[in-house]
Amino acid sequence: MVNHIEDDESLTKPLGRCSVFYYGVGHMLNDITSACWFTYLLVFLTDIGLSPRSMVNCITLNSTSRVVLASCRNAFTMVANLSLYAVAFVVFNVVGAGTPAAVENQYRWIAYISIFIGSCFVVVFAFGIREPRLKLEARVKGYVRISWMYWFKKILYHQVALVYVLTRLVTNVSQAFLAFYVINDLQMRLSSKALVPAIIFVCSFIVSVLLQEIKWTSKRLKGFYTAGGLLWVLCGTGILLLPRNMNAFMYILAIFIGIANALIMVTGVGMQSVLVGRDLNGCAFVYGSLSFLDKMICGVALFVLESYQKSSPELHNCSLSYHFFSLNRYALGLVPAVCALLGVIVTCSMNLQTPTLVPLVEPLLG
Repeated sequence: MVNHIEDDESLTKPLGRCSVFYYGVGHMLNDITSACWFTYLLVFLTDIGLSPRSMVNCITLNSTSRVVLASCRNAFTMVANLSLYAVAFVVFNVVGAGTPAAVENQYRWIAYISIFIGSCFVVVFAFGIREPRLKLEARVKGYVRISWMYWFKKILYHQVALVYVLTRLVTNVSQAFLAFYVINDLQMRLSSKALVPAIIFVCSFIVSVLLQEIKWTSKRLKGFYTAGGLLWVLCGTGILLLPRNMNAFMYILAIFIGIANALIMVTGVGMQSVLVGRDLNGCAFVYGSLSFLDKMICGVALFVLESYQKSSPELHNCSLSYHFFSLNRYALGLVPAVCALLGVIVTCSMNLQTPTLVPLVEPLLG
């Protein structure tokens, strides 16, 4: 009893300067890494002779190749997510836990292995990619830098921006609330918290690879995006109405969610390439502004949804067949479905023009 009283009293005392300092330096690795990335990346690319422009448009003018590059990029995003799951699974089973020090050791090994794997792929990229020649060609031909006001005057820019932001809302919001929905609403086993996202990532990876075999045109971009958006509407409806006694159907929904995510992400990025076309000297603003809008709007959306998290009703005492509508159901089912439907409507109204270019002969992942 005396020890408990002493502990309580120690918690109410002001912290010493050393304790405050130790806490303050805890995020130095994360902060210095992000600072280097955001502050010096463009300077580095410029100083070594590369263009500071998101690289797809500087590697090729071929519209099909640009979509294939985006598809390959999306595929390896899924590989990265799956790799992290695999690394975590091995570490959690090999490295023992039970004490805070042991848990810290587990996550330290996850960080070390993840950094090593990522560094290996960076080496492959550095030695395998051809340096973009389009910037030098632009200088020889005397291209003039495009003002950012040029893009605001184009209706297609606003349409592509809206579709891209809606697409990111679909993927980000659904990913953020997936685990809450699976565990709290459907009351599935804890393993499903990892298995359901894994199914989504695997399906998205497979579809991303298959999309590389297609010769892309503007009609196909719009058609595949529409297919992915409508598929998400069906998945969102299923999520919204799925009762707990049929929670096994979530694995089937995960397959279609993975397919839909790949379709809308690959084609959504492909629309940006069609928008840029040959206007390479202005594509930095296009990709930068859309990325900024994406992060701002997704952040606001997640903040608003999370602010209502505590007001969600308690569901543990409800019957298995009871159709309740919690925040998780709205966030995972209704919000992405509405965003996907809006994206389809905007996509159908676009006037995309496919450049007459030579198509890609071989896929990047052969």
